Amino acid sequence: MSVHLEHPRKRRGLLLIVSSPSGAGKTSLSRRLVADHADLALSVSATTRKPRPGEEHGREYFFVTPDEFDGMVERDEFLEWAHVHGNRYGTPRASVAAALDEGKDVLFDIDWQGAEQVAGKLPADAVRVFILPPSMQELARRLHARAQDSQKVIEGRLERAYGEIAQWRAYDYVIVNLDYDHAYADLAHIYHAERLKRDRQSWAEPFVEGLLAEKA
Repeated sequence: MSVHLEHPRKRRGLLLIVSSPSGAGKTSLSRRLVADHADLALSVSATTRKPRPGEEHGREYFFVTPDEFDGMVERDEFLEWAHVHGNRYGTPRASVAAALDEGKDVLFDIDWQGAEQVAGKLPADAVRVFILPPSMQELARRLHARAQDSQKVIEGRLERAYGEIAQWRAYDYVIVNLDYDHAYADLAHIYHAERLKRDRQSWAEPFVEGLLAEKA
């Protein structure tokens, strides 16, 4: 008797963690990857920082007060949280766990501290990608070009970048964002390959057993 593969194939979701120093391109690359893949959703973090022009509550971030953030920490509602550039950021735990169980993939646009926490709690599900700038001079140029921060803030981001880049060995993959389209293609290839890993295919074992049984 022939076996038939059910559609859609049931699989466990993955956590795609993308980190970089500010200005290296992780946010634009991440947003494009999410836009191009229906099964991939961007993890929306809570943050105590103020919204930037064009940002909306619940879309880019959940913008909360420091007191509200403290309450979420006390109730252990975060999968990870960290201090970044004078503000705090955290990933709600419940929504991520539900997505993985449903076979959905979640992309994290977070710093190395958050990446370390998430990968430590969910090591089998986490895939870490670090985006590097082609040079520190180019990183500085990009930070100035986006015109979102004061000179003092930009100087702080550049100083912090050295410490962030030093964490690159903790990641599974490294991409140098010299050309945006090439960097995006590399990121997409990584995502596609990780989706096909054997351990994430809960449908595969019974299907293969059925194939082997056809010989009998």
